[in-house]
Amino acid sequence: MIRLQRINKDNWEECAALRPEKEQQQFIAPNVYSIAEAQFLHGFSSMAIYKHETMIGYTLYGIDPDDNNYWMYRFMIDRHFQGKGYGFMAVSKIIEEIRNRQDRTDVLILGYKPENERARRLYSKTGFTEDGLAPWGEVIAKYKYV
Repeated sequence: MIRLQRINKDNWEECAALRPEKEQQQFIAPNVYSIAEAQFLHGFSSMAIYKHETMIGYTLYGIDPDDNNYWMYRFMIDRHFQGKGYGFMAVSKIIEEIRNRQDRTDVLILGYKPENERARRLYSKTGFTEDGLAPWGEVIAKYKYV
């Protein structure tokens, strides 16, 4: 039901138009920014999240050159598709995609703002454990593959 597809010339504008709920906009960069940023992140996957043929979200993940671990830099589900379990399914899909890569690392790491309770609940539910605060103020959470 949930699948990932690389952002390309045919789908980037649709992805750029996706929006989280208004109160969530403070927690995540706009998709158009992330799509542009991905052009300069060697080896990162800039992916649309689909439910069947309908684009419902966006993610950006790859190996961070600072620590050589997989990081999920961005994750969002459009406001029209929230509260239906798609976030859980999409994060689970991303975890499995990375698990099956030859360059997989032992952990998948992400960061979120401490006041973002929805993110905390979602990532905890999908198996991430909090690992303290980053110097830039985000909560760091890790999913361990081993």
